Amino acid sequence: MRYLDEFRDPRLAEAMLKRIVAECDRPLRFMEVCGTHTVAIFRSGIRQLLPPQISLLSGPGCPVCVTSQHDIDYAIELAGQPGVILATYGDMMKVAGTRSSLMQERAAGRDVRVVYSAADAVQLAADNPGRQVIFLGVGFETTAPTAALSVLEAAERGLRNYRMFSVHKVIGPPLRALLNSGEVQLHGFILPGHVSTIIGTSPYQFLVSEYSMPGVITGFEPLDILQSVHMLITQVANGRPSIEIQYRRAVRTEGNTAAQAIMEKVFAPVDAVWRGLGFIPQSGLRLREEYAEFDAERAYAVDVSYSREPKGCRCGEVLRGVVSPKQCPLFADTCTPEHAIGPCMVSSEGTCAAYYRYGR
Repeated sequence: MRYLDEFRDPRLAEAMLKRIVAECDRPLRFMEVCGTHTVAIFRSGIRQLLPPQISLLSGPGCPVCVTSQHDIDYAIELAGQPGVILATYGDMMKVAGTRSSLMQERAAGRDVRVVYSAADAVQLAADNPGRQVIFLGVGFETTAPTAALSVLEAAERGLRNYRMFSVHKVIGPPLRALLNSGEVQLHGFILPGHVSTIIGTSPYQFLVSEYSMPGVITGFEPLDILQSVHMLITQVANGRPSIEIQYRRAVRTEGNTAAQAIMEKVFAPVDAVWRGLGFIPQSGLRLREEYAEFDAERAYAVDVSYSREPKGCRCGEVLRGVVSPKQCPLFADTCTPEHAIGPCMVSSEGTCAAYYRYGR
């Protein structure tokens, strides 16, 4: 299949690995930011194939995983409000809140439904005019434009029973937070491909101008990842950091300007709390004042002062690249995909789930 088979060719992979081995003359540590990259790296066995002087760390690229415990508990409380249908993506169902989960709430009789898109939630509102439909919107800039479109569609159709609880986040600020923390020494970033189809390269330029940190926007096939590692090695060797696009078959420098315009029309940047990273300025997206009537946070004041992180869970440190999942005492013992304690084990893009499935 064109654009796939050539990026899975074992002969080309072997040739690229030989170049990496020949040109890497020092220990280097790169972080993949995207959860899909984490899964692809494990599935392809790339960590085992790379020379020992190259380390790949997993970062905060799983949107379900970085959603704060407070926001999870808030969503669970919303599901319990009279007359509410709460709609969200499947990965959110099993994430444990402090007292419950959305799956447990549904089992207890709450009307919690899995949707495949924000448009499905809008249709739910149209089909249930006597109910309030709240869409729990999760994701980075990849899914935020379609969530924004759902608000515009609801407004156009006069669906005043549609609301959104937005926990959408943007990818640039957490990278700055990671570098400012100084917890992990990095030599470059493997930057997300899906997000970058929307935002392009501009939001990453601060990595170069402020931190002299290389970055490569990368696809998801084995040769995509190997080529990006080689590009990062070359940048480090030349002492010329930049933001390069390896994933040129999908990503343009300017990104998708139409999607950006829709996002900016509906959402405004706000300060947000991330699991493992804490408070990060201007890292979240909330509905603008013009669309306040669709904002669930403005409509429902619920008490989640009881919110607490799961005891013993090190998901936050995993998201920062400080520890590997195997260093968490709960990993593969009390915390498994069937009985997940932390969200890093729940999501299909979670680092713990990837380690459990491929890395043991």
